[in-house]
Amino acid sequence: MAYGSIELVERHLFSLYFVLPLLGVCLGFLFHNWYPSHAFPGDTLCYVTGMAFAVVGIQGHFSKTLLFFLLPPIFDFVLSCPQLFGLVPCPRRRVPRFDPETHLLPPSKAVFLKRTSRLSAVVLRVLAGLGCTELTTLPDGTILEATNLTLFNLAGSVVAFIVRYGLVYDGDRR
Repeated sequence: MAYGSIELVERHLFSLYFVLPLLGVCLGFLFHNWYPSHAFPGDTLCYVTGMAFAVVGIQGHFSKTLLFFLLPPIFDFVLSCPQLFGLVPCPRRRVPRFDPETHLLPPSKAVFLKRTSRLSAVVLRVLAGLGCTELTTLPDGTILEATNLTLFNLAGSVVAFIVRYGLVYDGDRR
């Protein structure tokens, strides 16, 4: 085996040492938290998961892959900025609610109790035009409510993984 191959195998084994226990924890959490859920992952699970990805990405020399996995949370932050900076109200619960009539999970909505500012209206209309939010308006154009400005990172991470290994992979695919 060539030197590069041994080093590559060692990097992947190092990654497995971190990812397999994390996978076990996440599967255990999923098993005990299947619908109807009884627990919220909270900061502890989120920090441990993020730390594991960072360690694997940095120490395993998978910096490009780590960068692609960080793009969805960065985009999520940018998308949430109107709520974070007070342009759009941020409801207490930003998760979808189960609708027993349709058996669907419609997104929660931010309700505007007063007329939106011009800046808020422009930002919301641009985001609605990009398909990032849905607006409920009156015939005169007054915005009544908007779906929350959040994304689920799973979809973004899957896309990042496909882009990383499908489009910009710079090594041997074996």
